Amino acid sequence: MAARYSSTGDRGQSSPGMEMTHRGVGAAHKIGGKEAFFAMQTHTKALLTGAGLAGLAWAIQQWRAARPLSPLLREKTAFITGATRGLGLALARELAEAQCRIVLCARSQDELTGAAAELMARGAEVLPLICDVSQPLDVRSALAAARGRFGPIDILINNAGSIVVGPVESMDPADFQFCMESMFYGHVYTTLEVLPDMLERGGSILNVTSIGGRVTVPHLLPYCCAKAAAVAFSEGIRQETRGKNIRVLTAVPGLLRTGSYQNALFRGHQAEEYAWFTLSDNLPGLSMDARRAARQLLRALAADKGEHRATLAAQILAGAHGLLPGLVNEILAIVSSQLPKAPPGPSNTIEGLQLAEQMPAWLDRLTLMGKAAQRQYQLHRSI
Repeated sequence: MAARYSSTGDRGQSSPGMEMTHRGVGAAHKIGGKEAFFAMQTHTKALLTGAGLAGLAWAIQQWRAARPLSPLLREKTAFITGATRGLGLALARELAEAQCRIVLCARSQDELTGAAAELMARGAEVLPLICDVSQPLDVRSALAAARGRFGPIDILINNAGSIVVGPVESMDPADFQFCMESMFYGHVYTTLEVLPDMLERGGSILNVTSIGGRVTVPHLLPYCCAKAAAVAFSEGIRQETRGKNIRVLTAVPGLLRTGSYQNALFRGHQAEEYAWFTLSDNLPGLSMDARRAARQLLRALAADKGEHRATLAAQILAGAHGLLPGLVNEILAIVSSQLPKAPPGPSNTIEGLQLAEQMPAWLDRLTLMGKAAQRQYQLHRSI
């Protein structure tokens, strides 16, 4: 009986319940297929939109980079300290293209000769001068020679500086004095010398400080102290000269690819300090090409922006520190705990160029960007 009852449905047609089930499954497959198709379309559109926006951003960046400098900075007399290497050399090249008369200041005659020859080959009028910006008499003498050759200074760029890397326990009071003399007093001496002329006829002052002047970075304490003082001086000069036809820019760059880590001085476990410092200078996304930074800074100076933070990392770090200083300092304390410890007893100072020869091959392979920057921005370095 049970078999005959069920066989009628099996031989002829499916029951209404089974038919509805089959239709439901088919409809679900159709709906699932449509959803997958629409999801794929949405994903593709998102990728194309992202690629388009990235391409647009790149095109805008290239357009901005190709624009000539403002007439406010063209065919002027520029006095640049620390001008034979790194960012100083990049700024000098940009101003040479703007047909400026350029006064190069540095401590090495060989470097001055090389940098001057390069810029003169580009068609610039150049006056190379030996000058230690930590010595007020040197500064006064150099500016007198510059005025005698080209007349009043239109653009002052305070870029000279030095850096000492290591834990604070390994530092000496002389390290703080050394950094303050070149990166704070060096700004003070040049600025006060050109200020009387600029108050009469106008001018532009670009003070190169650092993100370290806004946010103290572990193992760079003498450098950060000097840069913080330079930031305060630059902001004060801007405040007190507003409305007097003087543009003052406080440049607050993050890491720049200049290859300058070989010029730094190292204390403590010098080889380990050199390794972390060098790697940080070569990290993609954190550092910026010096030429791009130079162009940004000169445009910000012409636009009278007041402050410019080159590199996205510098903008984020300074902004976070402004909003949550306690949290940022705690994070940096954790970073500090991971850096090399101070050795027992006093340690001497070694230049990065000497330490580079001791580095393992793997570190050499990770610093290709830095080596490329050295070929561009350290080519006049005296050995």
